Amino acid sequence: MAEFGEDGSLPPVNAGGSAVHSDEAAGKTQCEGSVLNGDCGGSGAPVTPGSQAVVEAANTSDIPRRSSIIKDGSRQRKERKKTVSFSSMPTEKKISSASDCISAMVEGTELKKVRSNSRIYHRYFLLDADMQSVRWEPSKKESEKAKIDVKSIKEVRTGKNTDTFRTNGTYDQISEDCAFSIIFGENYESLDLVANTADVANIWVTGLRYLISYGKHTLNMIETSQNHMRSCWLGEIFDEADVNNSKQISICAAVLLVKNLNPGLKNVKIELKFKELHKAKDRVGSDVTRAEFIEVFHDLCTRPEIYFLFVQFSSNKEYLDTKDLMIFLEAEQGMAQVSEDTSIEVIQKHEPSKEGQLKGWLSLDGFTNYLMSPECHIFDPEHKTVCQDMNQPLSHYYINASHNTYLIEDQFRGPSDVTGYIRALKMGCRSVELDVWDGPDNEPVIYTGHTMTSQIVFRSVIDVINKYAFVASEYPLILCLENHCSLKQQRVMFQHLKKILGDKIYIDPPKADDCYLPSPSELKGKILLKGKKLSMNCTASEGEVTDEDEGAEMSQRMSIESTEQQTFAPKKFQLSKDLSDLVTLCKSVEFKDFPTSFQSQKHWELCSFNEVFASRFANDFPGDFVNYNKKFLARVYPSPMRIDSSNMNPQDFWKCGCQIVAMNYQTPGLMMDLNIGWFRQNGNCGYVLRPAIMREQVSYFSANTKDSVPGVSPQLLHIKIISGQNFPKPKGSGAKGDVVDPYVYVEIHGIPADCAEQRTKTVNQNGDNPLFDESFEFQINLPELAMVRFVVLDDDYIGDEFIGQYTIPFECLQPGFRHIPLQSLTGEVLPHTLLFVHVAITNRRGGGKPHKRGLSVRKGKKCREYASMRVLLIKAIDDVFKTAMQPLREATDLRENMQNAIVSFKELCGLSAVANLKQCLLALSPRLTGPDNSPLLVFNLIDQYPNLEPQGLLPEVLKKVVTTYDMVIQTSKTLLETSEGVYERILQTQKAAMEFHENLHDLAVKEGLKGRKLHKAVESFTWNITILKGQADLLKRAKSEVQENLKQIHYAALTCNLSKGGPVGGSSSSTDSRSRRSLEAIPEKAIAEELSDDDN
Repeated sequence: MAEFGEDGSLPPVNAGGSAVHSDEAAGKTQCEGSVLNGDCGGSGAPVTPGSQAVVEAANTSDIPRRSSIIKDGSRQRKERKKTVSFSSMPTEKKISSASDCISAMVEGTELKKVRSNSRIYHRYFLLDADMQSVRWEPSKKESEKAKIDVKSIKEVRTGKNTDTFRTNGTYDQISEDCAFSIIFGENYESLDLVANTADVANIWVTGLRYLISYGKHTLNMIETSQNHMRSCWLGEIFDEADVNNSKQISICAAVLLVKNLNPGLKNVKIELKFKELHKAKDRVGSDVTRAEFIEVFHDLCTRPEIYFLFVQFSSNKEYLDTKDLMIFLEAEQGMAQVSEDTSIEVIQKHEPSKEGQLKGWLSLDGFTNYLMSPECHIFDPEHKTVCQDMNQPLSHYYINASHNTYLIEDQFRGPSDVTGYIRALKMGCRSVELDVWDGPDNEPVIYTGHTMTSQIVFRSVIDVINKYAFVASEYPLILCLENHCSLKQQRVMFQHLKKILGDKIYIDPPKADDCYLPSPSELKGKILLKGKKLSMNCTASEGEVTDEDEGAEMSQRMSIESTEQQTFAPKKFQLSKDLSDLVTLCKSVEFKDFPTSFQSQKHWELCSFNEVFASRFANDFPGDFVNYNKKFLARVYPSPMRIDSSNMNPQDFWKCGCQIVAMNYQTPGLMMDLNIGWFRQNGNCGYVLRPAIMREQVSYFSANTKDSVPGVSPQLLHIKIISGQNFPKPKGSGAKGDVVDPYVYVEIHGIPADCAEQRTKTVNQNGDNPLFDESFEFQINLPELAMVRFVVLDDDYIGDEFIGQYTIPFECLQPGFRHIPLQSLTGEVLPHTLLFVHVAITNRRGGGKPHKRGLSVRKGKKCREYASMRVLLIKAIDDVFKTAMQPLREATDLRENMQNAIVSFKELCGLSAVANLKQCLLALSPRLTGPDNSPLLVFNLIDQYPNLEPQGLLPEVLKKVVTTYDMVIQTSKTLLETSEGVYERILQTQKAAMEFHENLHDLAVKEGLKGRKLHKAVESFTWNITILKGQADLLKRAKSEVQENLKQIHYAALTCNLSKGGPVGGSSSSTDSRSRRSLEAIPEKAIAEELSDDDN
């Protein structure tokens, strides 16, 4: 754990993990396995990617017979498994360079050829030995026609992003990660292909892109530049270790060097790789030469998935220059305000070679370092500190809470210990429980009554609380006192509380004029006591109150054998006035029903709900429960049946707005993962602001909604699970030795409409660096309440075993390529155990299945869904809501027209809905440049709305680009220029309707509404207000989206040197100043100010 730091961040690792299978932990030698994996050539000499041996092999290779290739490609471990193998090319050579890709293409691959008539043909594709054309067989065409000349290829497009794919009836069955298209000829025809694995698709895409760039000189170019920076850097490290200047070092020293560069690798694996190399060369002795050290590092530490990503952005060079890196940081990682200085800073921080640092180049190893650094953690660093408004009433926050904090095992016989409080408080818990009973020697003790749990002294617990109360958070701590003591020991309790906690206890009485509790900011550094309280008019030194006894409830449920039968009727007991006076803002009261609470409960009164009763209320009265929690604090505690200290699902009660869901901190598992993950999102301060729809006085939200939430824009979450690193064998698992067969679950937790899960296929016998390459898509209807959980399991006959997990709130996800540090069952970070993923978030309109979406878009307004107003049957109010119908339709049309135009433009650029406009223009830029590198189209950036201006006669393909782009600009312009007026009309209706809110009940009665109809009218009113506010917010967000899109177009035009008057090869200072003027012309309001104005 120490390597990851206290915040769980990733260590700076100098290179990635291996991409070959390993059996060394099972005690097997590696030589045989290595040959099977293609690490040794047929002659016994090792083949180094990029070496002359590979070049010669590529140039002299005969076209292999199709049948032999198919047979060879299907060799896999024959073992009965519950799932099919998804191990990447288990018997083929690891791909870690462009020469490997070219060599694999010359050997050939079986690919599926997709046609628009829904037919799919299995063909064998290969690159001619002279690298001039791509052929396929068998074919009805003549052999000279069943090919594509490399020089005619315009573009290689990844994913299902051509018209052929979109209109194919098998679209849903084709994997996005295995699909790619070759765009060729003057008419931009497409050859649409599907590989058996994502690795094979990556090989063809990478190889073809190199061929497009360098033609017949591809291999010469690769050979001259191959790994020069890496070789120099590793050579320097080797020379430092070679203190005797003997040109070789001991194998132990070499193992340590590789281990230092890649801490996740096992020593035994590195050592066996060196021995394997020596055996292949028939070398005597165990010392390692410089070339051998570099070769083993290359073999073990090159991650193919990062290499494939690297070459996408390196313009087919062996390094990223500052411009390449800027594009990657902006377009993929979503980094704002990126400059050349930003790129240089990243290079200086992560590039290991001196040459790269001097020249401003980022090598593959530097790129790997960057992707594994804390900067590329999936968790947004903004959320590592308090980032939410802490000035709302206490009831507007979820509060991190512990149940029976003193227990460190089960509820019935487990030991009690002060370490339970220390652990909980250090984890950011803001509500702890003290079950206090009379103890010996006039000292109160804490334990669960009516059980066999051990006891701890009350005073020692208060000492611990005083010491640790505000270590993890400065915001208020709630002590839930279950007081069962005699008056005599209550006085002792009071003395300990006053003496030890002193002024930290908040004793100011609640203000009668206030309607809500104070905010967490107002209560910083204060301890609130939750417990029973005497009535205000009590003047005696004690009085009678009802007892709170969760232990008695458990005792009855357990039917403990005893001489007297336990009764569940609430008992009375005497309460000291001194102790009573310490309870101010959290007075415990009994819950009767929602109408009674709405009528008479005070805002400083708090009800505790047994999990069973809370679930019943959530199911039977979901709307009432949400409304109740807008004003009052609700605490939910586990069912007494959970004697094993298992946990309830906190999401079941968070969705109702329940603030204090008490968890058994001592019990790890899914439920605690959710709780811990959830409270990370606000600096782990123990308070998380609830969704706006749960806080607003007039809003409609049902906890059990199984559809989209009115007024909330659904989001599409796109997650690609790329690979894993260093998965350990599950603890206590010995059935398969040290073999790991991992697969990944992606789970969405939230409201019922959002709950979903997807899983990857199993990668057999590879825990070191399994490649998954699988993409998933989830619709998130209430993003503010959603969580994403990544779980890695070991596929086993008997039962799949837990390897690691990571849980993160949706709002904390960082888009782009990210590493996830996995955690153990008990929450510790697993050293060097990572998932590598890609994350993208889009709106609903831009997502979905493109071929289906395209149809609905083109049918236009007939299929468009508009927000609807409900009829209250109160004429005066219904007439007001009717005035909103037209502006609501206009708002929807403005948003949908803009988003549909962008979807069409993305499709024309050959990108999916996940892409942003900056990525679209970067993908489009090669098509906008003529043979002599002169632009065919340029962007005029002087105007507020960048126009595309032809620089001569355009082919039909580019005319379509101009038309589609013009539609994007036109719909964006219309939205910006008219949205303000529509927005104001919607708000005016909302304001006019809210004037009826105070007298809504009386107006309904006058109209003759009663009973169910009256309730329905009130519900319809809140529904309509929610719709109005939600649609206004959506329109406001659409406006900011347009402003962001215009910025992206602007910056992309400058980056690609396609701005009018911009010089080729870089933008001048005049261009920069003109770009700044153009950006300043965009009418952009401070979104944060607008939002805060609306909330006030």
